[in-house]
Amino acid sequence: MLDDMLEYTEHLRERPVWQPIPQEVRDTFSEALPRLPCDLAIVHDRFMRHILPYAVGNAHPGFMGWVHGGGTPVGMLAEMLAAGLNANLGGRDQIPVEVERQVARWMRDLFGFPPCSSGLFVTGTSMANFIALLIARTATLGVQVRRGGIGGHRLVAYTSAGAHGCIAQAMELSGMGSDGLRVIPMDKLFRMDTLLLEEAIIADRNAGLTPFFIAATAGTVNVGAIDDLSAIAQIAKRLGLWFHVDGAYGALAMLAPEIAPRLAGIQLADSIAFDFHKWGQVPYDAGFILVRDGGLQQDTFASPAAYLQRETRGLAAGSPWPCDLGPDLSRGFRALKAWFTIQVYGADKLGEVIAGTCALARYLQQQIHDESRLELLAPVSLNIVCFRYCSGDGLNLDEINGAIVVALHESGIVAPSTTTVNGCLAIRAAIVNHRTTKADMDALLRETLLLGYGLTKKTREAAI
Repeated sequence: MLDDMLEYTEHLRERPVWQPIPQEVRDTFSEALPRLPCDLAIVHDRFMRHILPYAVGNAHPGFMGWVHGGGTPVGMLAEMLAAGLNANLGGRDQIPVEVERQVARWMRDLFGFPPCSSGLFVTGTSMANFIALLIARTATLGVQVRRGGIGGHRLVAYTSAGAHGCIAQAMELSGMGSDGLRVIPMDKLFRMDTLLLEEAIIADRNAGLTPFFIAATAGTVNVGAIDDLSAIAQIAKRLGLWFHVDGAYGALAMLAPEIAPRLAGIQLADSIAFDFHKWGQVPYDAGFILVRDGGLQQDTFASPAAYLQRETRGLAAGSPWPCDLGPDLSRGFRALKAWFTIQVYGADKLGEVIAGTCALARYLQQQIHDESRLELLAPVSLNIVCFRYCSGDGLNLDEINGAIVVALHESGIVAPSTTTVNGCLAIRAAIVNHRTTKADMDALLRETLLLGYGLTKKTREAAI
């Protein structure tokens, strides 16, 4: 199994990024519950034939859809070690918990947080954002909110029109409701409009509501824009709101010295959510939440129980436990693969990878500028490039570009995604994988132009 996966990663470029799943393969996964044992080699063979070839393909250098990290063999081996150890990191006195605490300290230092801060591995930034929202609720209403709920308080949160949908979902899951989320319009650089933000907060407060939480974004989901974090931090401080940064992939740009200055203000956040499994190249899943006030995080989640009694000695020592900082008691050893990745490659190398993906985005941007049949639809802020094929006067360009992306997927050469920018359907290339090179950018452009020409010609001929 180990040899097969190492060979798989070594020869990724020779495989298609993605390929359609044959119906006969899909049908094999409708079998009934197995009652009798089966030889391991047979099951492994089935994995090799029916699972491995039909994954999403984000490890492939031609994968540019959404923001998926590429992973590394080092992270894969660390995941194997963690699975063999089978440690539950809910708590108790064990070195795996110290590994997680060490990574948390590294992140505290990276983002300039104080010694009293705390950090926790979670599934991903969606969960990290949710945790931050709950801590902000506790900061606003006090610990008693855990028992009495928000009662008659009408809490209001704020985020950008370019923010990820999980911010609204967090409001829904918390019971505060997405109607309590104010979506602030963006400026021409796709950043939250800070003047409108401040106006909205003041208007809500004058209306008797309780503004409590601002979620800024470092690397917006559509175009990779970074909100003006310093300005938002000042507004939050002046008006008394919790300042949170959703840095799902963009926050780790702090590892790249040439990009880090663009995150100015992130060190002022009350909490930061991000994923090691994106720009950090750690295998899925490895999300993280960093909180300035670790005591407040503990006040939000710690739930003493007789079966979780803490001691000063023995296996029940080591308090506070990770389960005191979030909703999960049963937790895998996610920290190990992040710890291995940082130790083996070093923070500087990871920063070079991040800067390299941004350089590829700028290269792609320039190639688009130089090609009259292509149109850039948004400024390139970090590593996301949104563009479209535009050589088709009188044709439905959204349909043409949508068809181009599907054809690109089915080609197995490259796999971007789509989004909508200023009302236009865009081909969205998110360059995250450390394996991606200029050759992959060239392949994306070459195939887009070929497909665009063929589709527009076919459309015109069909209209005659």
